[in-house]
Formats: sequence, C-alpha cells, structure tokens
Amino acid sequence: MKPAYRLDSRPVADPRAIVRGDRYRITVLTDGLVRLEHAEDGVFEDHASTFAVDREQPVPDFTVHDHGDHLEIVTARFRLSYDKGPFTTSGLSLAVAGGVTSYHSVWRYGSAGGDLGGTARTLDTADGAIPLEPGLVSRDGYAVIDDSGSLLFDAEGWVAPRTGDRQDLYVFAYGHDYAAALQAFYAVSGRPPVLPRWALGNWWSRYYAYTADEYVRLMTRFRDEGIPFSVGVIDMDWHVVDVDPAHGSGWTGYTWNRELFPEPETLLSWLHEHGLRVTLNVHPADGVRSFEDAYPAMAAALGRETSTGEPISFDVTDREFLAAYFEVLHRGLEAEGVDFWWLDWQSGPHSRVAGIDPLWMLNHFHFLDSGRDGRRGLTFSRYAGPGSHRYPVGFSGDTVISWASLAFQPHFTATASNVGYGWWSHDIGGHFFGTKDDELATRWLQLGTFSPVLRLHSGSNEFTTKEPWTFAAEPARVMTEFLRLRHRLVPYLHAMNHRASAGTPLVLPLYYRWPEREQAYRVPNEFLFGSELVVAAITEPADHRTLLGRVAAWLPPGTWVDLLTDLVYDGDREIHLHRDLAAIPVLARAGAIVPLDGDQVPANDPVNPVHLEMVVVVGADASFVLVEDDGTRDGTVSRTEIRLDQAVGSVTVVPPAGNVDHLPTVRTWTLTFPALGGDVEPTATVDGGAVAVQVRREATRRQVTVEAVPVGAELRVDLGPMPRLATNDVRARLFTLLDRAQIEYALKSRILDVATGDQPLALRAARVMDLELEPALAGAVAEVLLAQTRFPA
Repeated sequence: MKPAYRLDSRPVADPRAIVRGDRYRITVLTDGLVRLEHAEDGVFEDHASTFAVDREQPVPDFTVHDHGDHLEIVTARFRLSYDKGPFTTSGLSLAVAGGVTSYHSVWRYGSAGGDLGGTARTLDTADGAIPLEPGLVSRDGYAVIDDSGSLLFDAEGWVAPRTGDRQDLYVFAYGHDYAAALQAFYAVSGRPPVLPRWALGNWWSRYYAYTADEYVRLMTRFRDEGIPFSVGVIDMDWHVVDVDPAHGSGWTGYTWNRELFPEPETLLSWLHEHGLRVTLNVHPADGVRSFEDAYPAMAAALGRETSTGEPISFDVTDREFLAAYFEVLHRGLEAEGVDFWWLDWQSGPHSRVAGIDPLWMLNHFHFLDSGRDGRRGLTFSRYAGPGSHRYPVGFSGDTVISWASLAFQPHFTATASNVGYGWWSHDIGGHFFGTKDDELATRWLQLGTFSPVLRLHSGSNEFTTKEPWTFAAEPARVMTEFLRLRHRLVPYLHAMNHRASAGTPLVLPLYYRWPEREQAYRVPNEFLFGSELVVAAITEPADHRTLLGRVAAWLPPGTWVDLLTDLVYDGDREIHLHRDLAAIPVLARAGAIVPLDGDQVPANDPVNPVHLEMVVVVGADASFVLVEDDGTRDGTVSRTEIRLDQAVGSVTVVPPAGNVDHLPTVRTWTLTFPALGGDVEPTATVDGGAVAVQVRREATRRQVTVEAVPVGAELRVDLGPMPRLATNDVRARLFTLLDRAQIEYALKSRILDVATGDQPLALRAARVMDLELEPALAGAVAEVLLAQTRFPA
C-alpha cells in the first residue's frame, strides 16, 4: 500500500506489561485497562486491529501474585483473578477498586458491562429510540470491548480477517471515572483527528434533483437572506440515475448528469468562490458499469476487457481495485472541485472475504486518502464499530420526521461519546414521512445548532423543505437566527475541536462531570456542550395555553445564566425549564467564557475572524484558551488565553502563544457580560495604555468593544471590583409569560399580584401553589419565581 494509506500505529505492547502462559496472555495496558487473550494454539495477535492500534503504552504499576492454580494481577484500579484455563465465568473475574458497589462492581467473564450505552450503526427509518451498542463506561464501574472478530492491519497498511478460535477482550475498569476510561480508549484506539474548521459551520443537504442553476439560485438566496452555509452537499442526483435496466439500478454512479449539471467545474468553482466546500453522495456497491465515463479507464487500470461490457464489481478486498477506485473514479472528480465524499454504504457488513466489513474499509481508506498532501482528512459515513472515531464525520442515516425522532437525538448524540464517537451528523429536521410541523422543524434546528455538526436535510418530496422562508414568519425568523448563531459559535467550536482531538468530545452526558450525582443520569435531553455550556433540548410540543415548550433538566451546583435569555438560576436542583419558540436553555456557569464571531451575520467560510466577541459570565475566576490555526493538518497553531479575575473585576486577553501568521494583524474585541448587575462603567487598556471603548447597555447585559487591537498586544477591560450577576426582574418576566398565555385575564392579574407581592418568597410561592393552576402554567410561573432563591449581596 502507498504510505498515505498506512495508519500510524504501535500495535505491539511493551513486554514488561505482559503476563503470559501457554494458552493465555494478559496485557496491562493502563492501570484501568487490561487485555485478555486466550488461544488454544498459543499464538497471539500483535497486528493492529480496527479497535486497537496503539498497544505500546507506558507500563503502569502492577503486581502479579501466582498461586499455582490461579493468578492475581493488581493495579490501583482493579484486582484480576484468573484460573489459567479457558475463559469461564467462574475462572475469570475482575473487581473494580474503590468499591463502586459492594456487589455489582465485579466483572465476570461473559458479562458485558457498558450499561450507559454507546451508539449504533444507523438511525435509518428510526422513529424514536433504538437499541444502542455497549459503550466504555458503566455505573457498575467496568465495560468490555470484544475485539475477537475485528479485522487486522498488516505492516503495509493492508487488511486481513482474523484466523483461528481466539478470544481477545479489553476490560475497562475505571469505576465512575468516565473521563479517564475515555482517555484510555483513545490511547489504545487513536485520537480523534481535528476536523477542518469549515466542517463546523452549517451544511445544506437535500435528496433532490437540483439543476446547477437551481443550486446557484438557492445559495444566492441564502446569501441574500443572511444565512451562512460552509458545506454544500449534493445528493445522488449529481450522477446519472436513469440507466438501462439491463445494468441494474442507478443507485451507484460516477458520471455527471449533464442534463442537470452541464458544466460541473463551473458550479463547483462558483461554490468555492462563495465560501462553500462540496461533498457528493456515492453508493459504491454496484461497482462500475459500462455506461460510466470512467469505465474504460477503470478497465485499463485493472487489465479488463471492455468489448463485452461486463461490469467491474465493487470489491474493496482487492488492492488493485481499491487503488483504481481512488485514482480513476475519484481523483478526476476531486480535480474538478469535490472536497470530500459522502459514503452512503447501505449494503451490509459482508464482502468477498469473510470478516471484512466494506463499511470499515471505505471509512478507513477514504479518510486516509482525503488527508493526503497535508490536508485535514474528512469523510462522511456511517458508524462501523469501536475505532470509527478516527474517521469523522458520522452520517446517522435517514430518520423519520417526528417528535419521537427528535426526542431520541440528544441522548443518542451524547452517549456516542461513551464509545469515543464525538462527531455525529444527523438529518436535522428529519428525512422522510411525518407531517408538516413548523414548531418541530424549529426545535430540531435549535438542537442542530448545539450538535457536533449541523446539517439540514430532507427528502425529495417537494413539500419537505428546510429553507427557513418556506415556514411561517416566526419560525423562519428563529431558524435564521440559529443558523447565524451556529456560524458565530465556530471560534468556540474550533477550540473544542482541538480539545476533542486531545480526548474530550464536544458533546458529553452530564455524568462525565458529576458522576456521583443521581440527577445527572436522569436528564437524557441535557448535555455538556464543550467546556463552558450545558444545553437542554426541547423535544416536545409547546403547551397550548402557555405557548411554551419545556424540558426536564438538572441544574448542577453553582450559579447559572441562560445565555439566550439572561435568566439567572441558583443550581443544585431538578427543574422544568420553559421557553417560547425563540430559545432553548443554553446555560453557562458563573465564570464561563464563550468566544463568538463578532459578525452578527457571518460569511459562509468561517475563517479566523477579525472581530471576536467574548461572552463572559462574571461571578468566579475563569480562563479560556482560544485555539486557532492555519487549516492544515500539521501547520501553525496559536493559543490566546482570556482570563477573568473576579476579585479585581478585569478581563485580560493575553497575547497569543505560538505562530500568529494565520491571524489578522489587528482585531476588534467585544466583551459581552450577560445578566450583569450594578452600575458598571467599563474602561480598557492596550499594553497598559488607556484606549477608547464603545459601551452598549441593554436591559440585562453590557457590551464593551475595543477596536484595532494589534494581535501581539495585551487587552484588559476593567469592570470594577467583584462584579456580580443581576437579580432577575421577576415581575417583568412574569408579565411577559402571562401576557403570552392563553388564559383568563382575571387569572393573569391574580397570579401576577400573588407572585410579586410584598411577602417573603416562600410565602408567595406557597400562595401561588394554592391557586391550583394547571401543571404547565404552574411550572412556568414557578421557574421564574424561584430561579433565584439565594440573592446576591
């Protein structure tokens, strides 16, 4: 294989980490991860597998106690007991140290663990929840990956199935230290790559037979509406689909449909000029048939005769075919302007060689091929099992347009990180079936804004549109704002992109940060979104009386601010959060710093911006590192630290560390302080010298802008000592809530009078309860009234 197709790997473990007998081998990879092998012929596997590519890890401290008929291996995290025979439930067990539970924290051979779930190969036709494959973490403290059947990579980078009857298990024993389990997984299975920055913007996708002119008009309309997209996805109608039935279906194709796209290069060049990258959909299962433009060249590359018109079968296990597949079928299209490929493999896990899954092969070799010449690799395909995180982005399949589908996606996305799979791309808004529902479409797009990848998608039905202007005025306005917000979030997302490559996925369940809190396991719609945010997706229709959607949430300990409403909450409690169609809960703790593109209407191509906005939540010391780069795989990276000193009341932008050639020479910085209390008069200095500031005062926040700051200078903005968060204006917020509510006018007045009277808060809350309001209304009122119970001094 070409060097570009060889995965960097260190598959052979350090001999000092190995305990071996005639028919067993035990490798202590980390203090919480152990490999268990049994082979009757005494031959063990040292090739890299789809899961395990780096078994050469630093040898952890462990002790071995050999008692003759059985042995024990002890680390700081586990005690393994093994009778040296074939693996059995009675003869092989592992106790997790620290006593996660007195009983359930003992793994025995044959038990799976991983009860918190992982992910699944596809959501095709799913209308709600589906079963998940196991993950790496469990409340019992252990989980297992059975690697016995995975395919292998040889020293040249080619693949082979396993042979013989061998068992190859990896047992994770990290208790409730889920983050450490994930780090161990990445250490052995490889780190996720850094995605290209442009992949973090909005993707436009639709299964629809566009003409080139229609596609240009659509993208021009998006531009005119101020709606940015960084990726244009062209589904399968880019190629010829109406073929002679003698050839089979038109599902597979590599020849441009010249009736729709008479000059493909012109279209692709236009899209690039307007800041979009392009991916084409391919279903490769039917190989190359004689009607394809590339058929003669493919036949020549493979030494086939063309006169008979015999099709060239798709055989991903054939090295010569795979080489021609890239060099002949794809290289010319890439030269025309195709940036990456949507691999829509729907033909099952079997190939000509038993044990080799074509999806694995496509994901692996397409990703490596896409990363040639120093580029950041990217492919777009389905999940194929543990190790798939090395080949982002994931395509989750064709989902049904329904509230049930939407309700499952937050949980499905977050638990995928339990098997290291952090870059799912869903059909935002759903693909097919279902009913026109403006509220559903809006809520789905809001979730998409806070998903790993936002890709609007729909089917070919002429009514299943996703363009905001095809919806009613208010949903269209909200959709537009969230699509803009997604592009404004790219500076934050790209910093989290680098963080994900270091081992912490963008989206995580709450129990990663609060593993011992029961509440963290009870909120499937709520998740960590990077280091700074907690998001709670609304996935059910609004109440017809309050006109508010709601979501069951848990506010972790501390003080939290909803960045979309500036409502301040005291934490450490379970609560239903209510929002109108314009918002979902996006919570930041006191001391959070979130960077945004300062342009309110961002461009398509999300480059390192000239104008940066930092959303800073006062109330605690904080630091955030903004990571920017030149866009190449091994190029320059800069890191700019932003610090909040709570006692002094200052925010400092430290000069960037690293090469800054990819950054603007001067920048405008806007610091936004949501829910800021008190009468603050901000000042600013650049390298210690006072500079002019522009201050914008809104009802619940302050914005401070400093222009023309040199990239190597230190910017400091001062608010004054101990800035504090504001006290919620309960009366104003309740008035807005009640004014919207479709209830009796007299009841509105009574609620407002009772809730905002002169009595202590506890008494007012009790009196509101005595009104015996309908549950949806009572919950919405209580949320505002009781958001703060510990008021700032």
